[in-house]
Parts: sequence; C-alpha cells; structure tokens
Amino acid sequence: MAESVAHLIDHTLLKADATKQQILHLCEEAKQYKFASVCIQPYWVKTAAQVLAEEPEVKVCTVIGFPLGQNTTVIKAAETKDAIENGATEVDMVINIAALKDQDDETVQADIKAVVDAAKNKALTKVIIETSLLTNEEKERACRLAVQAGADFVKTSTGFSTNGATVEDIRLMRSTVGSQVGVKASGGVRSFEDVQAMVEAGATRIGASSGVAIAKGLESESNY
Repeated sequence: MAESVAHLIDHTLLKADATKQQILHLCEEAKQYKFASVCIQPYWVKTAAQVLAEEPEVKVCTVIGFPLGQNTTVIKAAETKDAIENGATEVDMVINIAALKDQDDETVQADIKAVVDAAKNKALTKVIIETSLLTNEEKERACRLAVQAGADFVKTSTGFSTNGATVEDIRLMRSTVGSQVGVKASGGVRSFEDVQAMVEAGATRIGASSGVAIAKGLESESNY
C-alpha cells in the first residue's frame, strides 16, 4: 500500500515564494499522513516547530548552505545552531562541491564536521552531495568524507540543480556508506513506484514535495 511509505518521506517545500499559508498546509498534511518530517527553508522553522509541537513523530527538517553549498564553514555552523534554536531536529547541509572537485578533501570533511558538531545530540545531519554535478568517483569520495565526519545520512540532491535522484546513484551511495548511515533520495521522486525503486536500491529516506500524491498512490509532476 502506498501509504505504508509515508513514514520515509520528508514532506518538502523549499521554493523561495512559499507563503506562510502554504507552510501551515504542509505541516497539516505531514500530521495527517504521518510523514517523517517537513523539510523547509530556515525562515519557516520556528513556524513549523510551533505547529508540530504536539506531533513529535513528525520532525522539523531544514536546509543549510542551500542550494549551492558555497557558504563558508563558519556560516554553515552558525546557520545550523540558529535552526536548532528555532526548533529544527534535522538539518540537510550542502557540501562544498567546488572543494570536492578541487580534490580538497580536508576542506570538504571539515565543512561537514562543523555542521555535524553544531547539531550533535540535537539534530540529525544529512549531507547533500548533489550527484548530478559529480562523477562516480566524486560521489564515492563525498560519501566517504560524510561518513568520516560523522554524518547520519548522505543525500543525493537539492532538487535545484540539473537532475535529481537515480536508482544507480542510490546503489552507489549505499555500497559506499555501508549499513550504518542513512541514504536519502531526493529530486524527481514522484510516485509510489519511484519510492519502491529507491528503497530497493538502498534508500532509507525520501525527499519529495509529492508526498501526498505518493501516499495516495498517484503520480505528481513536481520536480522535487
């Protein structure tokens, strides 16, 4: 049954023009369908935390260094602390993609670790590697760096780049991180069948703005 995957879904609304009414509606849908979380921009964290205060099973997730990953490490850590103070219990941070491509693994790992440390014992950390911009070697290296930095999850995509999650990338990421780290598929997951394919490949969380359609067994045209 399609609704059986609802607990895997981060119900997502990250558009710049999202209104308060839309965020409130997102939260109500998350409560109704028992999604894993709502994933929203940092500005809306406090609002969502207030609405979901009586629904502890629905987490408040936000994004850090989003969507380009080019904020400095100090800013990413500060953004993480601010989000947690406002009520976030999960943070999805974007790696420094440029540093990864420049083979500057030390910078990439330190960047991730700063967010992990800022969130320690307060929020889960998911690391967005933006697979559509990386070679397979870079995807593997990014995943290894995330694990070494202590992240809880690796995640495929922001949903704002050139492509989203693929089954092949999920398999690669899962084989790289092993069984102790979560893998989140995001970007272009629009149907129950898409979710099934991602889970079979190794995903343990799904980022989607199509959560309600997925839970109803329908297919959405949303890109995220």
